[in-house]
Amino acid sequence: MADIQVTNNEAESRFEVTLDGETAFAEYRLVDHGIILPHTVVPTAFEGRGIASKLAVAAFTYARENDRKVIPICPFMSGWVTKHPEWHDIVHDTYKTRLGLG
Repeated sequence: MADIQVTNNEAESRFEVTLDGETAFAEYRLVDHGIILPHTVVPTAFEGRGIASKLAVAAFTYARENDRKVIPICPFMSGWVTKHPEWHDIVHDTYKTRLGLG
């Protein structure tokens, strides 16, 4: 899956992967010094291929590169970040507490 490319569709405020005419995406909303991740959609045909994780990495990388704290409202993003301690430092303090990250 290394050849899968995630794009930032700024017009739609979402990170996307398009394959075979279908699109998986992670929506985002930019707020003061933060990025809210409210919703992730992965078509059934993409399941089990690591697409959602690639969307998560893209979103968290964007946050880190743009000095934003992540507010992972989406259940997938919340669960994903709890399993990846290398990203805990950019989770908003309120959500660190909610997710039990420290």
